[in-house]
Amino acid sequence: MNTSETSARTALVVGASGIAGSAIVEQLTAQDWDVVALSRAPVPGSTARHVSADLRSAESLAAALAGERPTHVFFTAWSRQATEKQNIEVNAAMVRNLLAALAHAPVEHVGLMTGLKHYLGPFEAYGKGEMPDTPFLEEEPRLPVENFYYAQEDELWAAAGRQGFRWSVHRAHTVTGHAVGNAMNMALTLATQAAICRETGRPFVFPGSEVQWNSLTDMTDATLLAEHMIWAATTEAAGNEAYNVVNGDVFRWRRMWPVLADYFGVDGEGFQQAPRPLQEQMRGVEDVWARIVEKHGLVEPDLARVASWWHTDADLGRPIEVVADMSKSRLAGFTGYRRTQDCFIRLFERYRTEGVIP
Repeated sequence: MNTSETSARTALVVGASGIAGSAIVEQLTAQDWDVVALSRAPVPGSTARHVSADLRSAESLAAALAGERPTHVFFTAWSRQATEKQNIEVNAAMVRNLLAALAHAPVEHVGLMTGLKHYLGPFEAYGKGEMPDTPFLEEEPRLPVENFYYAQEDELWAAAGRQGFRWSVHRAHTVTGHAVGNAMNMALTLATQAAICRETGRPFVFPGSEVQWNSLTDMTDATLLAEHMIWAATTEAAGNEAYNVVNGDVFRWRRMWPVLADYFGVDGEGFQQAPRPLQEQMRGVEDVWARIVEKHGLVEPDLARVASWWHTDADLGRPIEVVADMSKSRLAGFTGYRRTQDCFIRLFERYRTEGVIP
């Protein structure tokens, strides 16, 4: 990609302060794109132009984006609701509102980040009922349940038909990346668990199921996801397709857990008889976290902003094997790869450097 090609491209990153969005902003900025970051708060340390708008309000978006003319859109935002019916109403509307507000713009491509709940079902029916065989393939039919990912895809396709842009859907699996205050951040959650265990002398207990402990699994590094979404947005032959996106390696938690325990200097303890969810293990530890923050001069005193116990419990508590196939991306020309163990350690080092964890 030469400089003249890049300078003609303007990216709008929606959900820019989240795990995936901030990684996309970082990579696009490094590649000299004109980047507009849409989020509730600016991306810390970023030179991208920040735009604030309420994704749930068509009027707010229309006003905020009236003067913007992006050529490429990267949609990574979502809003968790109490029921899947509400998830569908809210999250589908956010995609619909955003794309309607860009009807005036010369949009060439829209990339939508979703996830493996496409194959596993929504939170209300997560990993229950009949699942497709692993590794998951993109051509699997939709499950016979309501799912906000399906509703978002439908809105994307409808807008593409009206507005004439190319699209891509990116189905990631447990994204690990750099963000604080994110509702689904396993890496920071496990780092917080380990810090509390070290402070209290308790063992670093694997919270999940026997199947997750013993079976193969995979994950998605946020920088790899960013590379994947930019690749699809700038490779014409890759457009109008849905893709799985995972690191490329597979691992078992029974091997990974001791690696993490050794890094943090705690005693790891694996699966024993039944899951031991973090929401139960970590109940009432707010005072412990406050003590850790004060002792080490950490920057985030709010435990809820560094640990999402519920999400890690959901991921690690699944009673089925979860592995996604990357053949479709490989055959289309995407060669990005990460070793998950390295992704964890690199993130932990960054969080320590920034004073988020001790």
